[in-house]
Order: sequence, then structure tokens, then C-alpha cells
Amino acid sequence: MAGPHQSSERRGVLYVIACGSPLAQHVGRLVELAQQGGWEVCVVTTPDGAKFVDSAALARQTGYPVRTHYKNPGDPDVLPPADAMIVCPATVNTVNKWAAGIADTLALGLVVEAQGLGVPLVAVPYTNAAMAAHPAFLAGLERLTEWGVTVLFGDHVFPLHPPGAGGRHLHAFPWEVAVAALPDRSPTATAA
Repeated sequence: MAGPHQSSERRGVLYVIACGSPLAQHVGRLVELAQQGGWEVCVVTTPDGAKFVDSAALARQTGYPVRTHYKNPGDPDVLPPADAMIVCPATVNTVNKWAAGIADTLALGLVVEAQGLGVPLVAVPYTNAAMAAHPAFLAGLERLTEWGVTVLFGDHVFPLHPPGAGGRHLHAFPWEVAVAALPDRSPTATAA
């Protein structure tokens, strides 16, 4: 029987980064789909994302602790290095900070550094129609796309909802699109 770290084809280590959104309550579904696809998965949350997830359940599911904060100097790394990252749900706040290069949380520090290292990145924003219309957010999505981030956003991915209605649409979120956007093989697996 295969455990959370076993599959017929190891694709590498995937960091799933969950931001502060009600959708983060269901991020275990994304973890499950990625594991089925052969990825070893670690979960990282923003500080607000931590309010929505069940860290103990995700730790059991992945075999790794859920990280939210930078480690203390001298503490060992408890997660293996990432071969790819999915930021889902990506909030307006995270997209705007990421596009500005701000690394004031562990989650943002990881994606900013990963971008510099050439690690494949997928961003799947989840927000309402009013927040999505803000020019800074739209410019941030465009900037991330220009920089090589796979941005999955728009009605072709998941229709926007009015403010206050996001919780009614969680059940229909297409988690599989994020996993499908990952590279076929991790950089370390193809170099072998």
C-alpha cells in the first residue's frame, strides 16, 4: 500500500501555499490530487491562511508539519527543498506583495526566492469580483505572468463571485487545474 510519499513515479517535492481565504479550508483536496500525481507535498500558509486550515490533519496527510513562520536562526529545515510550488488560494494581498517583491512572511519569502531560483510556480487567485477589479491586483497578475509564473485566473478557470458570496462557491472550485498546470517532471527528476 502506498503512503503519502510513495507513488509509481516520483515527481519531486511540491509546496502548496495557502493564503487567508475560506477556500483554504479545503486545501487538503489539492494535497490529495498532487499526491495522486506523484508529488511529495508540503503545506505552507500565510499567517491569515493558518486561521483556515487544519494544520494537524494536513501534517498527517503529508507527513510534514505545516509551516507558517520563518524558523529561528540555527533551527534545522523541516521541509525538503521544493521542486515546484502552487499558491492556492492566492489572495489579492499575497499577489500584490509578491508582484512587489515583498517577503514579509515565510510564504512570500519562499515564492520570491523560488522565482529567483527558477522553481516552477503556479498561482491560483481566489477573490471576489470587486477586489479582482483593483488595478494593483490586475497589474500584479500581469507582472507575475511576464515573469514566468503560471497564473490561473479568470472566468475560464473559476467565475468571480460578488463580495460576501465566496463561501457559497467553495464546493465547485476546480482544484485539479492547479495540479494540471505543474510540470510533467520536476527539475531534479529530469536531471537524473
